[in-house]
Amino acid sequence: MAVELWNRVNVPFPSAVSAVRVPFTAQTAADVETLLTESENVLKLVRSEILQTEVRLLYELLYVLNNSSRGNKTFKALKQVEQCANRLKNMKLEAALQELSDLCPNRIQRQLSIKDGQCFVPSQPRLEWICLKVLGAARLMSCTLSRCSRAFTLSKQQMKWEEFVILNVVITSMLSRLWVIFRGVLLALSGLYRQLLELLGDVARAQPMPFLTDFSLPADLAQFLGSSDALLLTKHPAHSRARQEKKQAAKKLPAEAKKTCTQKRKLKEDLGVAVKRGVGLGADRKSFFKLCRTFTESTPKQMCRADRRHEFQKQVREAASFSHMEIRVDEMIRWCKSQRMGKEKRLLTFLRLKCRQMKCLEAAGYNVQRKLQTFKKEACWASSPEGSAPKTLRSLASRRRSVHGIICFHSLRRRFMMRGGVKRKEQAGRQRRARLSGDDQRSRTAREATHQSTDSDTHNDIDDIFASAGL
Repeated sequence: MAVELWNRVNVPFPSAVSAVRVPFTAQTAADVETLLTESENVLKLVRSEILQTEVRLLYELLYVLNNSSRGNKTFKALKQVEQCANRLKNMKLEAALQELSDLCPNRIQRQLSIKDGQCFVPSQPRLEWICLKVLGAARLMSCTLSRCSRAFTLSKQQMKWEEFVILNVVITSMLSRLWVIFRGVLLALSGLYRQLLELLGDVARAQPMPFLTDFSLPADLAQFLGSSDALLLTKHPAHSRARQEKKQAAKKLPAEAKKTCTQKRKLKEDLGVAVKRGVGLGADRKSFFKLCRTFTESTPKQMCRADRRHEFQKQVREAASFSHMEIRVDEMIRWCKSQRMGKEKRLLTFLRLKCRQMKCLEAAGYNVQRKLQTFKKEACWASSPEGSAPKTLRSLASRRRSVHGIICFHSLRRRFMMRGGVKRKEQAGRQRRARLSGDDQRSRTAREATHQSTDSDTHNDIDDIFASAGL
């Protein structure tokens, strides 16, 4: 399948003269000046730091999400947006428009050429080549806008599902900015293409050198892009429609009404003047009236809240099952949300979860009447949390804190006990060593004494034997 010329990344450059000498008039000078202005607008948007920053942010997001979100639809849509941004960079539109600006005469050359009657301008093949580049860039911008819209929709859908909320907020904001910038590029390309066709007609009449023989250039970008993308080329259609409606309504107004409207417009607005006020009776009176007003406004509101709480407590006491209790709790949660009562809403939401669990047990046939009575007390306290909370309503965090405090106390106590035990063991060890050393000394002296006594006894026995033998 043959690819269209405008859809190629590298459009073949015509091997012809880049500039030709044509008759130059004031109208041709105006066309060249407008063409340079439109080309400069496109270059400003393509080279803008905002666009480069958003594209770098897109690259960073894709780099971070490459491994974790490879199968995600939003990630795939962002990859398509990246491909469009890379295609815009690879088609070298910026270099082509810069060459076009260099080939066109500047302001001084245009003034001199009007007097001379002739001037060098880009040739017909060069202008047709630039037109192909602009057509390809316009179709690419249209495709990029549709890809940005699709990725935005997918990211918004993920936000509704409460998945990766912060990441999707960053993605949606980035896609919104990219959509606005690329739409601005598309609008600038539309104006540039229109001026290219006007200058191309003048050059083709003066120096005909056709380059495109099998392809005819469309008369407008709206015709080239189709009806679906033609609305993107209109600048603020909603604002223009509203402006036209205002003009039509102004035409239908009578003359007197118009006169009063103009008089109202001519009136200068009072922007306010700083007034120095002394502190005296007036200031005290003003603060007193303000206090009275707040008191009168807050008192009925508090009375209304108290009545609603009493009514809820009455309904809770009359509830015969957990099914009826769930209905009453849901109504009270919605009312607390409308009244911006955050604490009561959180407590009742916790109780609603508990009520649903007990409702399932009740439907299974279990007897939950005792639980129902306890639950009624908890619901009555949650509607007006004053005093100490019931044990069953204590938060898990408070329980953890209490358990953690007990554990810490026991651990400290154990440490003190261990330290005291170590000291006692050391003291007992010293006493035992001292006692053992005393016992050793006593046993050693006793052994020496016995040894001496046995030695003396043995010596006495031997002398007696020898004496009895007459020796």
